[in-house]
Amino acid sequence: MRKYGFMAGVLIPFWLALGVMLAGALYPGYSHVDQAMSELGALGAPTHGISPLINNYPLGVLFVLFGLALWLQFGNLWSRATAVLVMLHGLASFATGYYACDVGCSLERPSSSQNLHNLAGFVMFLSLLLASFIWIFLAQKLLGSRVLSLLSVAAVMLAVLTMPLMAQAVEAGQGFGLYQRLNYGVQVLWVAALALTIWWQSRRLSD
Repeated sequence: MRKYGFMAGVLIPFWLALGVMLAGALYPGYSHVDQAMSELGALGAPTHGISPLINNYPLGVLFVLFGLALWLQFGNLWSRATAVLVMLHGLASFATGYYACDVGCSLERPSSSQNLHNLAGFVMFLSLLLASFIWIFLAQKLLGSRVLSLLSVAAVMLAVLTMPLMAQAVEAGQGFGLYQRLNYGVQVLWVAALALTIWWQSRRLSD
């Protein structure tokens, strides 16, 4: 079970990249630089039906599987807290797919569906931010990995630093997609690094 969970964690950034690229290719005129990933599943979008099926839902499953593997791997209170955060992220991924944002994901007079979508998106951001922050300290304590600790620091810093850039891009009306992909890309790459490190360590100890 744990092996497949760690494999799921490693697979996450590749699945995300492939799913977003595929959905974007099916959306005429879609801009990965200027448009949010949520617009791929927005009401009225040509990819409204397919985007959650190839992005939000399978990614949610992968995050939950990885979170379960984390829970089973360590008995430490803080590591299990991060496992819960990762599983929460997966459940929030389901919610962002089920509750679509409005046409163009406009922030003016959003519907209840978009409000729930935005709330789930915030939970996704905060859950991985907290998990990566905790692993700054756990990486050396549980795995003896200074590299993973430094990667966790970098993930936290980049995730936080791209937030104001995303806000500025919303006001400017361009560049939001780029900064959102940098923000979330850093987080999912950190997840893959964590999964790969634990998987490699567990295999080495079992040999």
